[in-house]
Amino acid sequence: MTDTPVSPLRKFADFVRAERIPLTEQWMDAVASDPDLVEADKLTYQQLADHLPEILEGLCAALDVEDLERVESSLERNARKHGKVRWRQGYRIEELVRELDLFHQVLGHALEDFAGRDSTFTRRHESRARRMVAETFSMVSYVSIKEVVSERDRKIDEYTGQLERANHELTLKQRLVSELYESRMQITRSVVHDLRNFLNAFSVALQLVARAPAKADTALALANRQAADMKQLVEQMVEYSVMLGDGAPLTLEQVQTRELYDELVAASRPAIEAKGLILDVGFDPALSAVTSNRLKLKQIAINLLSNATKYTKSGRVELRFAMAGPEHWSIRVSDTGVGIASADSDRVFDEFERAAGEEIPGTGLGLAIVRELCRMLNGQIDFASREGVGTTFDIRFPLVLDEPK
Repeated sequence: MTDTPVSPLRKFADFVRAERIPLTEQWMDAVASDPDLVEADKLTYQQLADHLPEILEGLCAALDVEDLERVESSLERNARKHGKVRWRQGYRIEELVRELDLFHQVLGHALEDFAGRDSTFTRRHESRARRMVAETFSMVSYVSIKEVVSERDRKIDEYTGQLERANHELTLKQRLVSELYESRMQITRSVVHDLRNFLNAFSVALQLVARAPAKADTALALANRQAADMKQLVEQMVEYSVMLGDGAPLTLEQVQTRELYDELVAASRPAIEAKGLILDVGFDPALSAVTSNRLKLKQIAINLLSNATKYTKSGRVELRFAMAGPEHWSIRVSDTGVGIASADSDRVFDEFERAAGEEIPGTGLGLAIVRELCRMLNGQIDFASREGVGTTFDIRFPLVLDEPK
């Protein structure tokens, strides 16, 4: 049986396989002496020669079958890996191209050496092999560069996204600082206004006592009323400031909603009926215990009921506890009071905001406190009001409030 002769190009492929290590070392010497390859100096032998064995084997496989297209997918895959690795190692595109060009040159010298040793390797064979080597390195360079550009673009998109998010967060924080500054200025103006009114009224009371002792009881009643209003202002300001600055974790507990409801009805009824108003109440029997914070729920309801009572001259105040879907429940407080003009509805939860044109005592902090407490308890406020008709607050809470993270 006659052996099939080995083709000259396959012989060259076997020569390259046998000389892989010396060829790699020649290439590394060329890289080390090249002043333009800065990043290569920082790499170890293994890092520098990472995917060259696979690329070389791909070239040899193409020489074996004398057809580059049959191994093209494998070469492209290794070229992409090579480009991605070089990108991560900090190579510039020109450095990637330069090191591959140097290896191309090393293989060109190896081809000349082999052609001089093997008499069967004709000029035609040498020309064809040289063309396949050039096409291989051209394709590897192209695919590697494409991968580097793709990685760079992906990184640019990532940085751009991070920058856009950072700019968005900065804008929000700047807006928050601006709003906080304006809020603090409003607090200062309101407190100064209330203190001045308190001092003026107290001064009038003292002058009345001094000038007309017979009217001392009237003067003391005026002074006591002013002191009570000032005490309420201070207490609500302390409550609000503590709430804003409280970094303690929220304590969750099982809240018996029926017990809380009964307590609120009993506590609010005297003040409501003292004004000649009707207290309209209702409790949904489908509502049972919830996971939340009892004290904060009570504060929300008391503030809403207090506001409803203050701003209602006739009619009724309503309190409702009810289910609001499979996973939520609600507290509803409504009244037939003065209502709020549509122009003022956006400011209703701001600090020190009061019903326009109403000479009703109060700090204007009640609804600001409600807003903050609802934020803590993941409560969603639904607010509706018509001037001269009344106001409704419907706050939806989760049946089970998640543990704060």
